[in-house]
Amino acid sequence: MSYLNFKSDYDCFPKTKIKEHKAFCGYDEIYRELNKKINDSSVVVFDYYPGVDEDEVYELIKRFNFSLEINMHDLFKDGKTMTEQMKYNLTDDRVFGKMYYGNLVDFMDEEKLKEAQNKIKEQNGSVIVYGVGAGLVSHGDVYVYFDMARWQIQLRYRKGMANYNVDNYDEDILKKYKRGYFMEWRIADKHKAERFECFDYVVDTNTKDEPKMISKDTFKTSLHLLSKQPFRTVPYFDPGVWGGQWMKEVCNLDKNQPNYAWSFDGVPEENSILFDYDGVIVELPAMDLVLYKPKELLGEQVYARFGAEFPIRFDFLDTMEGQNLSLQVHPLTEYIKKNFGMSYTQDESYYILDAKEDAVVYLGLKEGIQSDEMIADLESAQKGNIVFDADKYINKFPAKKHDHFLIPAGTCHCSGKNAMVLEISATPYIFTFKLWDWQRLGLDGLPRPINIEHGKHVIQWDRTTKWVKENLVNATYEVKEEGNDCKIEHTGLHELEFIETRRYTIKNSSYHQTHGTVNMLNLVDGKSAVIEGDFEPFIVHYAETFIIPASINEYTIKPYDCDEVKVLKAYVRS
Repeated sequence: MSYLNFKSDYDCFPKTKIKEHKAFCGYDEIYRELNKKINDSSVVVFDYYPGVDEDEVYELIKRFNFSLEINMHDLFKDGKTMTEQMKYNLTDDRVFGKMYYGNLVDFMDEEKLKEAQNKIKEQNGSVIVYGVGAGLVSHGDVYVYFDMARWQIQLRYRKGMANYNVDNYDEDILKKYKRGYFMEWRIADKHKAERFECFDYVVDTNTKDEPKMISKDTFKTSLHLLSKQPFRTVPYFDPGVWGGQWMKEVCNLDKNQPNYAWSFDGVPEENSILFDYDGVIVELPAMDLVLYKPKELLGEQVYARFGAEFPIRFDFLDTMEGQNLSLQVHPLTEYIKKNFGMSYTQDESYYILDAKEDAVVYLGLKEGIQSDEMIADLESAQKGNIVFDADKYINKFPAKKHDHFLIPAGTCHCSGKNAMVLEISATPYIFTFKLWDWQRLGLDGLPRPINIEHGKHVIQWDRTTKWVKENLVNATYEVKEEGNDCKIEHTGLHELEFIETRRYTIKNSSYHQTHGTVNMLNLVDGKSAVIEGDFEPFIVHYAETFIIPASINEYTIKPYDCDEVKVLKAYVRS
């Protein structure tokens, strides 16, 4: 079936053109460029994000014939010792760990680190220091950073790649991801952010054997320009046991795949950004922008509150011709801080982009239920003794296009089948406590993790039918904004949540001020729109998420190639 009455122009690979800058494509070009900078006495630093293919890069290193090579693996503690040191943060849980706020150097042998630093001082010939954390040994004469996006790392985990410095090649993917999320990526991002000014070059290593390198000036100029204009991150899509068919058509995806369940389109922690240098496309983690230009991107107030973290997340959940999501609940702020070391929690909402007539959202508890009885039934269902009767305990609301369901942390919820959800939430996206998964196995053939033990401590038992109807289901009202005559509606979120969402129905033009805070938007209706301001006009298409940096004071949105559009905007309340 067709879900649209127009041809979708959704762009899966949005790029930002950077004029008067170039990229070096392939190891041959990279070698020639670096060889101009390296002499017989140079100290060269090749620093890696964990996940970079070290064997691949070593083939480049061998071409230079350095007098002394220092491999960072020799300076780190052995894998077993590192894992033991991480034990408190990794926990025994399959999915959840505790956030680590230390540094890369915590996992290194300090004596070996000092020894390596002394070797460089004593060495007369050329030196190469290479590997994760190489910049801790020296900043060198030529510093090259080899970068990679988290999504690419996750795909490599699936193909058998281990975490850094351990041999967990065959370990459960969720445990590999946990180690990355709670440990490796955090300390690697901190290490990278502290050394931006040291880089002479940055290398995109996301595609095997197809590296692209840019100079420090190009790297800094590109991120600076992006922090002053609208942009999109590169979405990625993944199948799931409950996945649907909507994104295949609307997002122009592979029709031969069984389904696509979810997409991150607007999650800078996970997504990439693409730069076009005269036809050479370079992919960098979007987190590079967040870390390098946090105040320009986020705004002073958001940065002061969250630090260099992007606090809003947009993603897609597709159950059209699919199945229900798992019944779930998210932790309260106190619980997530105490148990996982996070400073804020996963408040969220479901905005319905599309729906069939039988679509529903499960949200909140029915009146008069007994908490002990519900938990006992969930635990019995987990053991396979019964089938959990969700309809007995959980409200079920009809869902139609442009409905907005608000889901503050502690509220039981899930989307039913035949709905296309734009999920708008705070960023800590991993903290979903599944309560019931409709007797399903994951795509890997294993039971999907159920988290009743966590869930029962955070369920808000007073969020029952009457309260949910009044507070969380289409709590929409019109508002006025200076300089605007289009229809503007506050659609959320709940007062317990820090994100404000507004829907603009635009026939001519609408005027927007950022008030010094980052705006994240999605074109939820209409073929396309044009964003204009003190930057080149920016075209967005139906269902695309885009970001307006805080450094942009004002901008306008108007329909493009259609008569009317609807835009949903989210920002952090002051």
